Amino acid sequence: MKKSTIGFIVAILIVACAITSSTFIQQGEVVAANDTATNPGWSKVFFKNVKKSDLFVTNDQGKRVTAEITLSNKGKTAHIKGIEPGFYTLNVKPRAVDGKQYGAHTFKFTIDEVLPRVATEKELVAYFERVKKQQSTLFSAPQEAVKEESEMADSATENAAGSSDHSTTNNQVAGVDEADIVKTDGDYIYAVVGDGKVSITDIRDSKKIQQAAVIKMEEGFYPSQLFLHDKTLVVLGERYEPYREEKQAASSDRIMPVNSMTTVRLYDVSNPKSPSLLREFGAEGYMNGARKSGDMLYFVTNVHPYFWALDHFDGDVLRPSMYDSKESSDIQLVDYKNITILPGATDPSYSVITAIDLSSPTTNKVVTKGYLGSSEQLYMSKDNLYLTATTYDQQQTSNAGTSNMTMMWNPGVANTELFKFALKGTDVTFHSSTELKGRLLNQFSMDEYKGNFRVVMTEGTMWDDKNPSKNHLFILDQNMKLTGSVEGLAKGERIYSARFMGDKAYMVTFRETDPLFVIDVENPKAPKVLGELKIPGFSNYLHPLDENHLIGFGYETVAEKNPNGGEPFILTMGMKISLFDITDFANPKEQDTEIIGGRGTYSPIQYDHKALFQHKDRNLYGFPVMVYDEIGKEHYVELQSMGALVYEITPENGIVLKGDLLTKNTRGEQYTEWDEQIHRMLYSKDDLYTISMKEINNYSLDTFAPIGSMKID
Repeated sequence: MKKSTIGFIVAILIVACAITSSTFIQQGEVVAANDTATNPGWSKVFFKNVKKSDLFVTNDQGKRVTAEITLSNKGKTAHIKGIEPGFYTLNVKPRAVDGKQYGAHTFKFTIDEVLPRVATEKELVAYFERVKKQQSTLFSAPQEAVKEESEMADSATENAAGSSDHSTTNNQVAGVDEADIVKTDGDYIYAVVGDGKVSITDIRDSKKIQQAAVIKMEEGFYPSQLFLHDKTLVVLGERYEPYREEKQAASSDRIMPVNSMTTVRLYDVSNPKSPSLLREFGAEGYMNGARKSGDMLYFVTNVHPYFWALDHFDGDVLRPSMYDSKESSDIQLVDYKNITILPGATDPSYSVITAIDLSSPTTNKVVTKGYLGSSEQLYMSKDNLYLTATTYDQQQTSNAGTSNMTMMWNPGVANTELFKFALKGTDVTFHSSTELKGRLLNQFSMDEYKGNFRVVMTEGTMWDDKNPSKNHLFILDQNMKLTGSVEGLAKGERIYSARFMGDKAYMVTFRETDPLFVIDVENPKAPKVLGELKIPGFSNYLHPLDENHLIGFGYETVAEKNPNGGEPFILTMGMKISLFDITDFANPKEQDTEIIGGRGTYSPIQYDHKALFQHKDRNLYGFPVMVYDEIGKEHYVELQSMGALVYEITPENGIVLKGDLLTKNTRGEQYTEWDEQIHRMLYSKDDLYTISMKEINNYSLDTFAPIGSMKID
C-alpha cells in the first residue's frame, strides 16, 4: 500500500484550561492546549507579543521538524502546516514579557492521518463500482493457500489474569477484557449454553449450586459471548434481518438475502435471579472481536454489502446499518460523515467500529463508524486498537487461444496492512497505517509496548521450494513507521505460536522440528535473536509462567521414513505440554514435558486461549481435553476418555498432574456431542467448576473430589 501525500493544518488555541495529555488534532480543528496546572500564569501572557521565531515543533524523539507556522487571532492561535501524522510538541522559547522572565514551555499534540470521507451516495456507488470492476478480473486463490490461511487464522491466542478469589478470562493484555462464553463474579456463573439461552448459576453455596435464572432469547437471536461490567451483563450475539425490500421488477425466484446484525443486549443483574433488559443496540456485520477496557466497550464487525443488488433493492444497500433501542426501534443507516476509506482499500466491504461507555448503560451514546476496507485480526491495548488485512499480489496470465488477459492471486506473495486507531472514550480516531510483507498467525502475533508496536509474520508458503517461506519480526514506532527488524528466520517453516513478554519475544516455527526463538526487542532499532531451541513437536499456544519460564501447549510429532525417498513424513501424535526455561536467553531449555494420549487427542486450548484455566496462587493450569489413542497396527484411533485435566506447573517441580477429571468412554462412540463436552473451567474461592452446555460440576481445589452437579435448564 502506498500512502498519498496529505496536507495538514493544525490550529492550537491557547485558553485558560488544564490539559495534561496529548491532544488529538485533525485537519481544520481548533483545540484547547494550554497547561496552566504546571505553568501557572501562562494563560495571561503566553502569546503576548509572541513572534514566529519564538516557536518551533519537535517530533516524539525530540528532533526539530520542518513546519510552516503562522499566527492569527492577535497572536493567540498558532497554525501549523506541512507535517505528517505523528506525535509532536509545540515549543515556546524562553522570553521576557512586561519585564518578567518566563522559561521555555511546551504543548503536546498529535496529528492523525486524515482519511478521505464518502460525502454522498454518488461517491459511495463509485467506490463499489470501481472495486467490482477490479474484482471481476480475479480468480479465487488456489484452495491450498486458502486452507493454510484458514489454519493459520484458527490457531488463536492468550493471557494476563491476576490473582483474586475467582477466575477471570485468560486475556492477552492486562486491563483489556475479552468477550467469552462464560463469566463469573465469584457468586454467580453466567454462561452461553446454546439454544439461544444464557444461564445464571448461583454458586454462593458450593455444596448446593443452583440455577438462578435462564435468559431465553427469541427465535432469530443467537447469543455467543459475554462481558460482565459491575451489575450489567453484556450479551453479544447475532441477529439476522431481511434485506431491504426487493423492487417489483426483480426476479421473483431470486433468493432474498439477509444481513447479519451483531447485537448487544445489556441486562441489569443486580438481582441475578431476575435479570431485566435495559437496552439493545447493534451494528451490521459479523463480529470480528470485542474488548472492554475500564468502562468502555468496543466491538468490530465485518460487513459485505450486497453491491450486486443495486438494481434490485430499494433503499441504500451500500451503507452499513445500525440501531439503538434508546433512540428508535427502527434500523438506521450509518451517516455519510461517519464513513471513510482506509488507506489502500480495494475491498467491497467495511470494518465497522462501535463504542459505548458502560458507566451509564441506559443513557450514554452509542457511536458507530464505518471504514471501507476489510479486516481480519484484532489487537487492542488500553490506548489503541489495531486491525489487519491481508493483500495478495496479482499475476497477469493469458487465456489459451485468446488474446484475453486474466488477473489472479499469487498466494505465495501476500502482505499485511495494519491500521491503528487511537481510543479516547467513544472517540475512535484513525491514526496511521502501514504495510508489511507476510501474514499474521493471530492476535498474539501483535503487541504494543512503550509506544512501539511489535509483530511477527510468515512470508511465503512452506512447500514452495523455489521461494521457501521465511519469518520476520518487525518493530514500528508510534506512527507505524519501521524502526527495526529481524528477518529471514526458519526458512521453509511457518509460525505456529508467538508471545511477547516485555522486552523479549518468543516465536515457535515448525516443519519437522519445533524451533523456539528467543528474541531481544529491548532496543526497537536493533532487535536480535538471542537463542534457539530445536525439539520434536510444536507449541501452538505459549503462556507465561513467570519472567524466566514459558508453558507451551501443542503436539508431539514423530518423523517416519518416506518410502519414496525425500523428506520424511511428519505425524502428529498426542497433545504435548512443554515447560521452557528461558533463564539463559542464549540457551533456552525444555525443562519438562507431558504427553497426553495419542493421535487424535485435542483440547480447545490449542486454538482458543480462553479455554485455559489458571489459579496463579496455587500454580494450577487446566483445560478441557478429548483423549484418543491408536488401536492395533492400522493406525486406527479410538476415543478413550473426555473431560478435563489440571496440572500444577512450577519451575521447581515441573509439570505435575493434580486433577484427573476424565470420564472413560464406555459407549464406543468416536465423538461426543458438542453440548456434552466441557468448554470452560473456572474457580471461585476453594472450588473448581467445569461448564458444558448441559451441566455444571464442581470439585474441591484441594483434593479434586467431586462436590456437586447441576443440570442447566
